[in-house]
Amino acid sequence: MTPESIITSWKSKQFKPLYWLEGDESFFIDEIVQYAEHQILPEDQASFNLTVFYGRDASWADVLNACRRYPVFSERQVVLLKEAQQMKDVEKLEPYIEKPNSSTVFVAAFKGKTLDGRTRFSKLIKKYGEVFTSKKIYDNQLPAWTNGYIQSKGLMINPKALALLVDHVGNDLSRLTNEVKKLSINLPANGTITEDDIEKYIGISKDYNIFELQEAISFKDFGKVISTIQYMEGNPKVLPVQLVLPSLYGYFTRLMIVTQMKDKSEKALRAFFYNNPSAVRQAQAALKNYTFHDMEKAILLLHHYNLKNIGIGDNNTPPASLMKELVFKIMK
Repeated sequence: MTPESIITSWKSKQFKPLYWLEGDESFFIDEIVQYAEHQILPEDQASFNLTVFYGRDASWADVLNACRRYPVFSERQVVLLKEAQQMKDVEKLEPYIEKPNSSTVFVAAFKGKTLDGRTRFSKLIKKYGEVFTSKKIYDNQLPAWTNGYIQSKGLMINPKALALLVDHVGNDLSRLTNEVKKLSINLPANGTITEDDIEKYIGISKDYNIFELQEAISFKDFGKVISTIQYMEGNPKVLPVQLVLPSLYGYFTRLMIVTQMKDKSEKALRAFFYNNPSAVRQAQAALKNYTFHDMEKAILLLHHYNLKNIGIGDNNTPPASLMKELVFKIMK
């Protein structure tokens, strides 16, 4: 089951009495809850037939009674339990779950965790309701997911612009989709997003960004490294060191994996680097300029300088100065 399949069934007026949404990725849960709250019922019916509870403040008895009510001048009512993980005695909803009201659509959002599948409560929900488990998207899945989301908005994106967007925003799906929405508002339908569009509408420099810094380090281009760090120094909110260090850590981790691959052809690297020709060129340059031991050293340095950046073992050295020290130690 996916958010799309649930929402599609709702659009077709196919409803189950109970939807239990759980898991670590709140974005997909919020997407379903948002639709349930604002789209299932027409506006003129929602005032009588939409009830919203928040787990911290709700009692199980009030939720149970709301679910057992019948709709007013409507075929159905919607009851939402947001932040269900914060509700005390949530398992006391068992009597309702065993005998739900067919005219009620009860949606519970249980964020950040999943139910213990061994409990009776969990088994009843799986027996009588629809369960959606929202899982985090791994970093290596993020480019493909982002590309698919962009296509769903009627746009395309070139590989370098995709890498620029994903590397800058990271695994924050809410922020990532908001940035894509900005682009969809400003670009014509069926258009292709470029690096220029990313810079113009999102504010990520096409010349000074994480991807360009990775490239400069891969090619051991000292001049480009220094100019990028100077840009970071002047624009700490645009390119913060807190974002740069994890990205470089992930990059060198991927490079270490590549060194162990039997097939290091361009075709094999394309599959590993999300079909991004620029990323493949970076990796090929890095493989020539850095040994496996160099990459191990880079990983250790990144960890060490991350600790320094948060004040462990350092006496308030400016972030840009730390970055200069770090990259020169990596590149020398």
